[in-house]
Amino acid sequence: MDELDTDPIPLSALQHAIYCLRQAALIHVERLWEENRFTAEGRVLHGRVHGPGQRKLKGVRRVTGLHVASRRLGLAGVADLVEFKMAAGGETPFPVEFKRGKPKLHRADEVQLCAQGLCLEEMFGRAVPEGALFYAETKRRVVVPFDAALRALTETTAAQLRDLFASRLTPPAEYQPRKCGACSLIEQCRPKAGGRSVRAWRERMVSALLDRQDDP
Repeated sequence: MDELDTDPIPLSALQHAIYCLRQAALIHVERLWEENRFTAEGRVLHGRVHGPGQRKLKGVRRVTGLHVASRRLGLAGVADLVEFKMAAGGETPFPVEFKRGKPKLHRADEVQLCAQGLCLEEMFGRAVPEGALFYAETKRRVVVPFDAALRALTETTAAQLRDLFASRLTPPAEYQPRKCGACSLIEQCRPKAGGRSVRAWRERMVSALLDRQDDP
């Protein structure tokens, strides 16, 4: 089956899904979004590096804003930076993803980066063994090996998202103070209420308000 015959899953959705599958559904299925300081800083950072371009530095070809996709996994997106390093038989892609803040305890950033690596492998027909995450706060690269465990987690997450997009069902809320407190969608999600669909809840509230206005 050719997954990209249907709308592809955005690479950013994998990062959201690792952090919280409900958050991924709210953003990519229910089309809800709220900006907070963290998302604003990330948007500004990516705005600086996402413009398409190409240059060569010390024998390494550096391409910014490169569109990548995988038909097998049904993924598509834009890689911040891909460095093409000369190796036996041709160039080996090395994706670099720019992130605000510093390395995290969960693997959301690593999964998004690995997904770029899987796309590049399919596009260029060459093994992509690793990539790097550049964090704005530390101003350092963290090299991420695309080992079997990370590849499996990335592919499993992509499969979960395909099922989510197909069902159009938002998972129920599960309140986790640390994650929920940092989420820009906490007011829309209402995790302590445990509702399934934010849009359905909002429509019920609007309907109830209109009914009250119609009452004599």
